[in-house]
Amino acid sequence: MTQSPLPPELPTTERTRHRRLRDQGSNDRQALDSLLSSGFMCHFGVVLDGQTMVVPTVYGADGLHLYFHGSVASRSLIAAPDASVCVTVTQVDGLVLARSVFEHGVNYRSAMIYGVPRVVVDPEEKLAGLRCLTEQATPGQWDYARRPNKKELAATTLLALSLAEASVKIRTGDPDDGDGPDAALGLWAGTLPLVTTFGEPQPDSTLNAGISAPPHILGRTGTRLG
Repeated sequence: MTQSPLPPELPTTERTRHRRLRDQGSNDRQALDSLLSSGFMCHFGVVLDGQTMVVPTVYGADGLHLYFHGSVASRSLIAAPDASVCVTVTQVDGLVLARSVFEHGVNYRSAMIYGVPRVVVDPEEKLAGLRCLTEQATPGQWDYARRPNKKELAATTLLALSLAEASVKIRTGDPDDGDGPDAALGLWAGTLPLVTTFGEPQPDSTLNAGISAPPHILGRTGTRLG
């Protein structure tokens, strides 16, 4: 079934309202989509047996849903099928080094996505979701590697979380003390960018001789994540 696109502006709810640092908040869905496309790791918070857990996992986003592995979350959903989770995605772009420690900070892009995830059981959607997840991390890998068989699909838990309710915050630029009294201290201030790049592919120690890394993997060497 074809699903309607989400509205271009993120709705403001009690959970997504920007209460602090409102100038860093964004209601632009494109900002959310851009952030989600720039990485492949997320953390989801879930209550399991009365205890709060925050679990790191890989994800894929298709503009409507966030797909991610979640065996821990799926156990919680069975016990409390209406329980909400919060998934966070963060990209750190650099350190903000001011003249005073109080004004130090981080340039970053982050999102918090709220909702009740569902376990994907439809075989076609499950394959599509796993493809989305795989291609997000390594474009071209889904068509290169062997795809999951029925047994593997049955053993894999895939969750889908709607992107309908989300909050985005972005911090860019210089320290905030350039026009204050500390500017007269004669200390260096500025930003220290943080860039993540892919290195040279390292072959499996058991790889047969003569098997080279495919172009879609070799081509990422030296490129920037996101």
